[in-house]
Amino acid sequence: MARESEIADRLRSFTSGGTVALRLGARDYADNYLAALGLTVRDLGGETNSHTIYVSVTNPASLVWSLLQALDIPSTRLSFVDAISHLMMSYQDTLPNASYVESPTMLEGIMLRIEYLLRRHPSQRNMVIIDSVNSLAVHNAPEVLSEFFHILVNNLKTRSVLTVLFSTSETEGTELDRILALVVDESFTLGGSS
Repeated sequence: MARESEIADRLRSFTSGGTVALRLGARDYADNYLAALGLTVRDLGGETNSHTIYVSVTNPASLVWSLLQALDIPSTRLSFVDAISHLMMSYQDTLPNASYVESPTMLEGIMLRIEYLLRRHPSQRNMVIIDSVNSLAVHNAPEVLSEFFHILVNNLKTRSVLTVLFSTSETEGTELDRILALVVDESFTLGGSS
């Protein structure tokens, strides 16, 4: 388990794109999640000439945005692809910097929205965060999810986009872990496991 400062330094070193799995320990998950937001969206996404695309699959974009406001994240450097609000019936709190997909099963729609936002917000340093791969695994078959990650991650790497995949630490040794091993360059655990 690496310390937060080591993880932040390593994330900054991916200057020409890369894919990182950030495993959040289930014990004190909320604290680990906030630390992950701080490491990624605040520290990396807050740098000059950067833009972050946050794909929300677990929590609606409006909830994530309220947490990020507490971390003083400027909205001009952040966009959302929200794939869970429709499913959770919390679509009434729409954000101007969010694009909505009807379901986490609409993987092609998620990829198209990411592509659109990358073109709309060209930056020297782009980052895509997917929260979380566990939720995507609940809604999609392993073969479909494997193909999605393979296509998405390779496309983002060729464009020098840093991709951060949030997951829980309990994925180790599972089918999901094997899928991630095929596309991830490096993996870190934030917080202890249960």
